[in-house]
Amino acid sequence: MPKITFITHDDVSHEVEAPSGTTIMETAIKNSIPGIEAECGGACACATCHVYVDDSWKAKTGDPEVMEEDMLDFAWEVQPNSRLSCQIKMSDDLDGLIIRVPERQA
Repeated sequence: MPKITFITHDDVSHEVEAPSGTTIMETAIKNSIPGIEAECGGACACATCHVYVDDSWKAKTGDPEVMEEDMLDFAWEVQPNSRLSCQIKMSDDLDGLIIRVPERQA
């Protein structure tokens, strides 16, 4: 099963298994990853699951679509590697993915 390493703002790593087909947000919530609030439950209607994709994984996770880009306008400290974790689905190709969690959510 693919794995994700979540790194919180205070540099604590959490390596968890992420079933293919689930979103990064679902995996974070299921594993109680600190800093992922996901207030809208994954509907891409808020920015409380904002994360930073490690630069080495940006090409594999792809770019945000228009709706996600619009919601990222509400995120805290958006960076070029910002994504909403509800919009990235896990697959075997993402095994080893590294995600950083911002200090706070918008």
